[in-house]
Amino acid sequence: MNANANTIHRVILWSLLIGFAIFFLAPLYVMITTSLKGMDEIRGGSLLALPASPSFEAWSKAWSSACTGVDCGGLKPFFWNSVLMIVPAVAVSTSLGAINGYVLSKWRFRGSEVMFALLLFGVFMPLQVVLLPMSQILGWFGLASSIWGLVIVHILCGLPSTTLFFRNYYVGLPDELIKAAMLDGAGFWKIFFRIVLPLSTPILVVTLIWQFTNIWNDFLFGVVFSGSDSKPITVGLNNLANTSSVVKEYNVDMAAAMIAGLPTLIVYIVAGKYFVRGLTAGAVKG
Repeated sequence: MNANANTIHRVILWSLLIGFAIFFLAPLYVMITTSLKGMDEIRGGSLLALPASPSFEAWSKAWSSACTGVDCGGLKPFFWNSVLMIVPAVAVSTSLGAINGYVLSKWRFRGSEVMFALLLFGVFMPLQVVLLPMSQILGWFGLASSIWGLVIVHILCGLPSTTLFFRNYYVGLPDELIKAAMLDGAGFWKIFFRIVLPLSTPILVVTLIWQFTNIWNDFLFGVVFSGSDSKPITVGLNNLANTSSVVKEYNVDMAAAMIAGLPTLIVYIVAGKYFVRGLTAGAVKG
């Protein structure tokens, strides 16, 4: 009786999970199939039907010549702007967050708890609050409407989260490791690079993925702080989707959305299991 009940429970559970998965993945399926269809097939066929003659013409058009105008011309320049922005922003914000977390967990000083509380406030602060003061500061330093201006904005806004992740992870590391290294004559940086950093792989992966996703998908900072030559891919996608034309090319819009989402999708497919392991290792525990 118990075996039959367990089987029924498993069947119900798996049915629910598969149903939710299908419901969640249905928009992705529609995007992919629509991007591979021609406009005639889209108008005359079913939304859920597979493409009769799959073609990457819409993908090519979305990448290089999807629209015309001052802010358009395909996603290619916007994509590379995002790449140029995201590499230094993720690297610097993660590195500084690791150092901050190391200091605030293992080298505490008078006022360190207050400093951590102020940094923690930045995690919950609405991003709209910093728009005007940040614009003024970037203007003072001559970095307004530039990729490096966006890099600095994302580094500063990412520091609270990266610090929180590393600090909470490092709190769980045994203090005896640090004390033993200090007794052997190791200093601040030697302990960090030789002992702490090699033990940081789980939280390092979590932070890298977190920062990559947040920065790549950001639209608010991209549209406010970028210039005509420094707009990220989210702004380019918005420009493409809202470009007025005689015939709306839904296949091009879907292909462009897929191009914009592929980097984060690939990152989670490749490193998703490490992200989950990092979270369970204490990344977001207080």
